[in-house]
Amino acid sequence: MLAVARRVPSAAALPVVGLLTVAVLALGPRPALTGFVWLAAVTPRLVETDLAEHRLPDAVVLPGYPVVLAAVLLHAWSEGSAPLAVVVAGAACGLVFLLLHVAGGMGFGDVKLAPLLGALAAVAVPGGALLWLVAAFLLGGLGAAVVLIRHGVGARLAFGPPMLLAAWALLLIA
Repeated sequence: MLAVARRVPSAAALPVVGLLTVAVLALGPRPALTGFVWLAAVTPRLVETDLAEHRLPDAVVLPGYPVVLAAVLLHAWSEGSAPLAVVVAGAACGLVFLLLHVAGGMGFGDVKLAPLLGALAAVAVPGGALLWLVAAFLLGGLGAAVVLIRHGVGARLAFGPPMLLAAWALLLIA
């Protein structure tokens, strides 16, 4: 995680600090905070890359898997609960995105990011994974309308930003 944090450009430092503040205020000193610290560190880069190149780099997304899994396991251990529900919720989010990818409407980077965001949402808020899915698609629909109006039929929407915005918005209501 430190390697990712070192790669955060200085222009992204303010958004990272802002996102870290949101996470700390929403969660406090809970183990789930670990996952959101990672998410805060990578959100600006993921948004910038997806908007510019329509991709979410594996080098940024994949290191989140052990971090988020550790956050989920530590959270379950501290709460005295089983982590299975949160893991299944994250996997279900990934499955939804995988089905959309196979149908031709979603990039594979979105598929890889979805389980992480779904699990973080589920650990932060009861029923959070479903709320995150709904919010992501509502925000994506709004984004699609803007892209359609500005660029016309055939324009592509970078779906990573609505996914990330939905995760952070959900944390604000936690």
